[in-house]
Amino acid sequence: MLIGIPPLLGPDLLFTLRAMGHGDEIALVDGNYPAQAHAQRLVRADGHGLEAVLAAILHVMPLDGDVPAPILRASLNNDPAQSGPIHARIDALAARHGVTAQPLAGADLYPRIRAAHTIVATSESALFANVILRKGVIGSPPPR
Repeated sequence: MLIGIPPLLGPDLLFTLRAMGHGDEIALVDGNYPAQAHAQRLVRADGHGLEAVLAAILHVMPLDGDVPAPILRASLNNDPAQSGPIHARIDALAARHGVTAQPLAGADLYPRIRAAHTIVATSESALFANVILRKGVIGSPPPR
């Protein structure tokens, strides 16, 4: 256990988050997504829903402030005009971190998931519950 680190973030996921650089993307996918087949790097978060994993990662990882949407998410039926209850909860989590989650069509989202630095496979049962986070930077501390 570590002070201030959500216990859900195990060694493999912490290593991945630390290894990522500015602009790298990490995809959190639902339990139906073919993560093993599509991942360059795969971290399993079995037994955890998407919201819990997303909240834990956002607790420690800075988001990219140089892009209009550092959080991208799937849409109900792959149509950005449609959303379900899981999307409302993702949007609320994003808003608590001062950003808007941008819904994407499947044709735009799925190639980015495949190209992500890492895919985190959750046990989320909601359909179209996939999110991409773009890593930002932590600025220099102020001079003393």
